[in-house]
Amino acid sequence: MCAASRHLANINPETEVPPVGILPPLKRAKPYVYSEVEIDALLTAALALPPANGLRRWTYYYLFGLIAVTGIRLSEAIGLCRDGADLDEGVLTIRQSKFGKSRLVPLHATTCAALRSYAQRREAHLGSDCGSHFFVAERGGRLLHQYVHRAFWRLSREIGLRCAGDRTGPRVHDFRHRFAIRTLFGWHREGFDVEQRLPMLSTYLGHACVRDTYRYLSACPELMEAAARRPDQRWEAKP
Repeated sequence: MCAASRHLANINPETEVPPVGILPPLKRAKPYVYSEVEIDALLTAALALPPANGLRRWTYYYLFGLIAVTGIRLSEAIGLCRDGADLDEGVLTIRQSKFGKSRLVPLHATTCAALRSYAQRREAHLGSDCGSHFFVAERGGRLLHQYVHRAFWRLSREIGLRCAGDRTGPRVHDFRHRFAIRTLFGWHREGFDVEQRLPMLSTYLGHACVRDTYRYLSACPELMEAAARRPDQRWEAKP
């Protein structure tokens, strides 16, 4: 806001420019990087959600699993339409997501198989009342954010990721952080030029600007250590 006011003051001298520091700095939540064991435990706990013969447990099992392996936003997974999941071609069509952007998200063959399994369970449970969304509530309606978060908090407490009454802790959105960090670390490990590939990850994640993707470089100490070793390795490789 201060920068905008200073810019406007160049045009209109009567513009009041607030002093620096009057507003608190924007604080981002520190990403939680899930381990494979924690994700497996969360998905296993989801399968125990009541009712035992219902669709709810399968919905959360596949919903959280999809977010973990693709890094899409929770809002994108909830808003995914049935006709936006082409499981034959292995592509999700994410329509009008954050910033009004749409994009295509490729899927691994195992993910397609898992989503087909959910679709079969959904249709067996609801028949013609499935609605237009891919992931649905127990009676076929659209999933609501608040209920998804409540289910996630319950599962998190059950597996020890949160204590009863905790207001902070691992979030659904941290699956997305984990996906980005693992992708970047994998590129480092395989010797790819991460700087050159960042725009690819930015496009895949649906970021408005590649600078939004850069923050993942500093989110994981292991990743930063790998990045710091790269110049030394290049120097040592020179004759």
